[in-house]
Amino acid sequence: MPTVGEQLYRGREAQHLAIHQVADMTKIRGDHIRALEDGNYSVFSAPVYIRGFVRTYSNLLKLDTPRILEQLGQELAESGQVDPTLVITPPTLVDRTMFQLSKFSRRLVWPAVGAVVLVAVAALGYVAWSHYQTVDPTIGMADGLYQAPANTGVTLPLPASP
Repeated sequence: MPTVGEQLYRGREAQHLAIHQVADMTKIRGDHIRALEDGNYSVFSAPVYIRGFVRTYSNLLKLDTPRILEQLGQELAESGQVDPTLVITPPTLVDRTMFQLSKFSRRLVWPAVGAVVLVAVAALGYVAWSHYQTVDPTIGMADGLYQAPANTGVTLPLPASP
C-alpha cells in the first residue's frame, strides 16, 4: 500500500497541478507540501500541523480523507511521533463556571459587577462607621500635652481701684 506522501503526490500529478499551484490554493507553504509528499514529518513542529495540512491537501485533491488520516496516524506512530487524538476529559469546576459566565452579555455583566462593588463598599462603610461609634476616641492617648507650671508664688499685680 502506498504511503500518505505517495498518495498525495500521485493525486497532485493526476490533476496536473504544480506545487506552487497547490500552495496557492491551500495556503500551505511549498516546502511543507514537498515534505508531506516525501514523508519527511520532522520538518513540522507538532503532529497537529501534519494532520491539518494532510487533511487540507487531501480535500483539495478529492482523495479519501478519513482513510488517509487513519493511515497517517499509523505512519506517525511507527515513526515515533504521537498521533494527536482528542482526549475528552470531564470538565472541572472552573471549566463549568467559565462556560456559564461566557453566556452572559457584557451589557449585563458590567452593571452587575458595578452594583456588587457598590453594595460591598456600602457594607464596609457601615461596618466601619458602627465600629467607630462605639469606640472611645481617647483610648490610647497619652497624658495631656499642656502641663501647668509649678506654683512660683508670684502673682500678678491688681490694677489700682479708682
